[in-house]
Amino acid sequence: MVPVLRALRDGELRHRREFQTLVADAVGLTPDQRAETLPSGTQLKFENRIGWAASFLCNVGALERPRRGHYKITDAGREVLTRFPQGASERDLEALGSDPASRIRPYESTGPRTKRSVSAPRDAAEEMTPIEQVQAGISRIDGDVAIELLNRLKGKQPGFFEQAVVDLLLAMGYGGVNGTGRATQASHDGGIDGVIDQDVLGVSRVYVQAKRYADGNPVGRQDLQAFVGALSGRADSGVFFTTSRFTDGARQYAESVPTRIILIDGERLTKLMIRYGVGVQVKQTFHAVEIDEDFFA
Repeated sequence: MVPVLRALRDGELRHRREFQTLVADAVGLTPDQRAETLPSGTQLKFENRIGWAASFLCNVGALERPRRGHYKITDAGREVLTRFPQGASERDLEALGSDPASRIRPYESTGPRTKRSVSAPRDAAEEMTPIEQVQAGISRIDGDVAIELLNRLKGKQPGFFEQAVVDLLLAMGYGGVNGTGRATQASHDGGIDGVIDQDVLGVSRVYVQAKRYADGNPVGRQDLQAFVGALSGRADSGVFFTTSRFTDGARQYAESVPTRIILIDGERLTKLMIRYGVGVQVKQTFHAVEIDEDFFA
């Protein structure tokens, strides 16, 4: 929050996009840091944090927002810079009153709460915006579900796994509008475990190989060579799924052969299943809201 106030301490009215760049420059963010997104990938992390800081500073009277997206420092904001030159947390500013001349003061102990200094270490959650905290929690849930997904897939028969990856490809849209998909284990289709028809006539097809392997049994070069052989005369590309992982030799082989082979290991597989809702269901939905500036215009 203090870097945001510093970017506005000259008293000029600035749009959020303008001082976002000023803040990023002032704290020395690298190009990689500026490109980092929230876990959802929907917003740049530094823009989210600056936006949250500006919103919070408006709520406590350190900034004012005369019109949509434009901010200006107040006397209370200048007092924050004076009293918290090294940085202020939300808790440092929680006790603000209604008088800008007197409401900014150092955080003091009230009852059982422990006095905090500006230099005191903060919890990781306190360093994140609320949106980041929500998305971090969802990422933890997804990680736990991913582990359970792999365990469930490994515990089923091979035919179940083959059908599961076919269902996933269809959910991802590879079946087209009227396409279909099927597992081919029962028909013993020459080393092909699944076929996706991307059109009604089956002119365009995606061929699939699926290996339900344990963690200690990675897919090797020979497995990929067999798949490429099965594709010969049928297609020039295919998708290889496994609940395990691929050896370096297998990955090098996939990159070197003319046939394009897409490799999906267990980690990527579960991420795709969660993203496209295969084998999982939505338990609860949360809505993050913000002020509708058009309503108040």
